[in-house]
Amino acid sequence: MDFSVAAILAQDGITSGAIYALLALALVLVFSVTRVIFIPQGEFVAFGALTMAALQSNQFAQSVTLQVALGAAVFVQEVVARWRGGATNLPWAFIKFIVLPLALFGFVRSVGTAQLPILVQVALALAIVVPLGPMIYRLAFAPLAEASTLVLLIVSVGVHFALLGLGLVMFGAEGARTTPFSDAHLSFGALQVSGQSLVILAVSLSLILTLYLYFDRTLSGKALRATAINRRGAQLVGIGTTQAGRLAFTLAAGLGALCGVLIAPLTTVYYDSGFLIGLKGFVGAILGGLGSYPIAAAGALLVGLLESYASFWASAFKEVIVFTLIIPVLLWRSLTTSHADEGEQ
Repeated sequence: MDFSVAAILAQDGITSGAIYALLALALVLVFSVTRVIFIPQGEFVAFGALTMAALQSNQFAQSVTLQVALGAAVFVQEVVARWRGGATNLPWAFIKFIVLPLALFGFVRSVGTAQLPILVQVALALAIVVPLGPMIYRLAFAPLAEASTLVLLIVSVGVHFALLGLGLVMFGAEGARTTPFSDAHLSFGALQVSGQSLVILAVSLSLILTLYLYFDRTLSGKALRATAINRRGAQLVGIGTTQAGRLAFTLAAGLGALCGVLIAPLTTVYYDSGFLIGLKGFVGAILGGLGSYPIAAAGALLVGLLESYASFWASAFKEVIVFTLIIPVLLWRSLTTSHADEGEQ
């Protein structure tokens, strides 16, 4: 391997690692706030990419139908809660879960989305996919917020398989790619850097910086941090942990969908492609102990570089090499971490 090949592999690894870092941050956020190992994170990657592809090909994005269906289910849940004596604002719930999804459905159905500017298409794809996150939290996880981590994991696996099947129904078995954000290529000696890779790096760094400022400077961000540190203590000082869970799922869905939009021009995405991508983000999150954002981001970058170089030396075993990375980490953490009961957290 000469320097030019090593530099190309490093570029690919850093680009992939930037995507894995965003997914790792999303997984750490959801787990620290809600104790949910969010296995369906990868489905949001696939939904974001395939929704964007549908919009660019002027096809109807069936994911907006899913948003309407989930919105109706959440509204029924709100009605039942109000009937049982809960303090639910039904008019606002009707607007949020019925009117807005139907309005988005009508807009996507009636407008030629292929003619829209690419940034408008991105915004529309995010508007379709991101609300699915808090809706899924309301339906599947909020009623079990006080359940054990094992129960939440089982529910997460069930949601993953449900979304996987819905993805096949909505988008079919064929993959899709989207138009690159930039066709430019920069030359640094023998190294060619694509504009799309630079877009991915710029967006990833911007989002990581934005998340840092959000958690450090805003009231809602500090509330999420407090919930992550001590859920019961956050409840005692008046922080709504259910609202924190919805916000965590919203941010995770947004990061996942945006990752899908970013990678769709570089690789063909299928309805089930997100699972493997999400697992690599999960490896990065495991390296951070599902609790440290900086270490999770660094671990995800390591995963990207390891995958890239492994594809050169042993392409048939690159996935095995990447996923084997978590075994020594889990063993080390099992030996060095003191175990506490869930009720003490």
